Amino acid sequence: MSTDFIARLIGMVGFAIGGLYLGVSLSVLAEAGPRELWAMVFALVGALLGLVVTPFLTTRPIRGARRLFSRLPAQTLAAALIGLIGGLIVGALVSLPLSLLPPPFASFLPLVSAALFGYFGVALFVLRQNDVFAFLSLRFSGASAASGAEGHTILLDTSVIIDGRVADVAATGFLQATLLVPRFVLNELQYIADSADAMRRQRGRRGLDILNRLQKDRRAPLRITDLDVEDVRSADEKLVILAKQLRCPILTNDYNLNRVAELQGVTVLNLNELANALRAVFLPGEAIEVRVIQEGKEAGQGVGYLEDGTMVVVDEGRRHIDRTIPVVVTKVLQTTAGRMIFARVDSSVASGNAH
Repeated sequence: MSTDFIARLIGMVGFAIGGLYLGVSLSVLAEAGPRELWAMVFALVGALLGLVVTPFLTTRPIRGARRLFSRLPAQTLAAALIGLIGGLIVGALVSLPLSLLPPPFASFLPLVSAALFGYFGVALFVLRQNDVFAFLSLRFSGASAASGAEGHTILLDTSVIIDGRVADVAATGFLQATLLVPRFVLNELQYIADSADAMRRQRGRRGLDILNRLQKDRRAPLRITDLDVEDVRSADEKLVILAKQLRCPILTNDYNLNRVAELQGVTVLNLNELANALRAVFLPGEAIEVRVIQEGKEAGQGVGYLEDGTMVVVDEGRRHIDRTIPVVVTKVLQTTAGRMIFARVDSSVASGNAH
């Protein structure tokens, strides 16, 4: 026996009883005809109406609700429940002063306020569910970071995305964190990619390609968030404020952003500093090989570069341009632009040229 059939039977009986009482009441008011006839006619009409209408009032809405709830993600249902609870709490608080109003307002306004706030709570939390759960998860990760488990989330700025090396670092598995890209950073990348200047357009498109590559790499998950900072136009200022709110570091290679963030107590992970730290360390007296590719500023100097991009200035290296020669390190200089190595031509090469 189907639930529809049972519902129809129950509805038929209920509507028939209701029609019976309605017929008796109407016959008394109209003072016409025998009450039994009125009661029987309305009872039959009620029974027929119950057979037809009951499934549309009971089983059909329940099935529709079950299908809807089965398709909805658990996150959406959780957000709706949280919003409903929050809205009802606010509605209950508002209903207290409303109940003190003179009648008839005190009788229906509290109920109306509870319904309205409950609806707005559900609508708001479902609409912003991604931001709500992202904010909550980041808050929990920020709390764990404060207790010694820092590094669960890292904010990316525009410069480090365009640079592209972050994808290579993430591919190594060293970034054990979720990479978070705010929507305003993504909008800035799109603006650069649509620029009329060919160079800026190429840089913007490369940044979007890097984001696409990061999304495919599961070792460091990438997430786009709609979290924003109101009344602030500068993307750098928004990043610093957002990092302070979420208690997470910023990954960048922007020198100015680095200094501003450090002044405000925000942890900064500078990709350029990481690259400099990973460069090979050479001491005076060590022998290395370098390919001299151009003249230096001083007379007789030659300039070459190591594989990691470190500049090597070779005394008397001008005569060896376009050759790979052994040199001996004489001095290592650390500058704001990176590390420079000064060297002289190895004695074996120098003596060979002399002969």
